[in-house]
Amino acid sequence: MGLPPVELVDDGLVDPGENEARDLRDLAAARPNVRVARIDSPALSLGVGQPLSTATARRARALGLPVFRRSTGGSGVLLGEGDVVWSIVLPRDDPRVGRDFVHAYARFGSGVVRTLASFGVEAEWGPALGFSEEFCFLGSRGCALTNQGRALGGAAQHATRSAILHHGILPLTIDRQRLEAVFALAPAYSEPKLTTLMEVVPAVNPISFAARLGDMIGDSLSEAPPPVA
Repeated sequence: MGLPPVELVDDGLVDPGENEARDLRDLAAARPNVRVARIDSPALSLGVGQPLSTATARRARALGLPVFRRSTGGSGVLLGEGDVVWSIVLPRDDPRVGRDFVHAYARFGSGVVRTLASFGVEAEWGPALGFSEEFCFLGSRGCALTNQGRALGGAAQHATRSAILHHGILPLTIDRQRLEAVFALAPAYSEPKLTTLMEVVPAVNPISFAARLGDMIGDSLSEAPPPVA
């Protein structure tokens, strides 16, 4: 019996809060789904366990940034205009979820790595870098997508009884001054420890990149699921 088909959706430019709302609607629907989009404006996304009154949130609001709390874990992520985001939703009984889904960042993120490789960029999912408790990409929990030791992206999950959501982001560019102000991050970390899609693929077209990303994530989900332990 074959794997259930996965719906591929390219949402184009999306408001940050609306992007989160679409993830939640897809999660509630619990159908196999891959969605890609590009963020249309800056905002601060906090992890599900973070209160909206954190110092990070106050600093973001002082800079005029909208602040919202996503349904997935981790700490703060500063979204920027043009950032490429992706989401995978699978029913909990889908064989592609696997018993290891909590730790399966590399497996769910293999399509992201393959997309970057198609542009000549080596990247890998590995242990969190552990430089900041406020900024998710440099946090101490979960995994980070890195290129030559620099954080290039991140991902997080939300599991319900009926489905899982695994979503992530690749920043197109970084406003390093704003990032440092929001997360009280020293320049010694923001410069050498972070990179962006435009830095690793200088001539990147975000529209075509997002389309290829959706296709490659979909292709990765068409492969055989992991064996049942």
